[in-house]
Amino acid sequence: MDNHTQKRNIRLVALDMDGTLLNSEHEISEANREAILKAKEKGVHIVLSTGRPFKHVVDYARSLELNSFIVTVNGGEIWDSNGKLLDRTLLQIEQIKMMWDLKKHHNTKFWAITVDKVFRDDFPEEIALSEHQWLKFGFDIEDDEVRNKVLEELNKQTLQVTNSSPTNLEVNPYGISKANALEKVCERIGITMENVMAVGDSLNDIAMIQSAGIGIAMGNAQETVKEAADWITAANDEDGVAKAILKFVL
Repeated sequence: MDNHTQKRNIRLVALDMDGTLLNSEHEISEANREAILKAKEKGVHIVLSTGRPFKHVVDYARSLELNSFIVTVNGGEIWDSNGKLLDRTLLQIEQIKMMWDLKKHHNTKFWAITVDKVFRDDFPEEIALSEHQWLKFGFDIEDDEVRNKVLEELNKQTLQVTNSSPTNLEVNPYGISKANALEKVCERIGITMENVMAVGDSLNDIAMIQSAGIGIAMGNAQETVKEAADWITAANDEDGVAKAILKFVL
């Protein structure tokens, strides 16, 4: 890490949630809370940037008393601090049908996120006739060989494929990423990605880690993410977010 990286004027901290801000108990540690509060007091925007849908994020944002933007479903949506939707990009019905067929063919676990629901067990019988608006589709596959076959099929399509854990595949519309969403947030604030510190642990965090002025990988991050980062902090169970904020923001 060079001196230039250390001297960045960080005005926005983008935090992934699972495996990053949240510990193994899906809680925010006291150390992380204190560091976030101090950064906020310094006028730094704290932006949750997650694969989760808004309704699975909002309580955490409220508990931290955040007053900035929220990036959800890997960049598929951007919300303001009042819970007003600012930006949304949807998957096409044909793409959902293709992925549902792929799930059935390989008998995989799945989840799917619409603008108002998360499907895990049930699923609309007639996808084309359903009125759902689809944001993301996910596969959870323990078997490496099966996962690679599914990934191979997905890569033939015009889709954005990442992961939020080593065993899953997360699919968004092509071009959607946390990085692109954060660029839009920066435009609204009047800063650039040079003023951003991004922290994450999985493949859906790589784009924002590489695009940010300072990209931080968690100690528990996947190896590819660590290779993409400017610095590696402690694990999510060891207050890694707090340590990164203390080092580069405070």
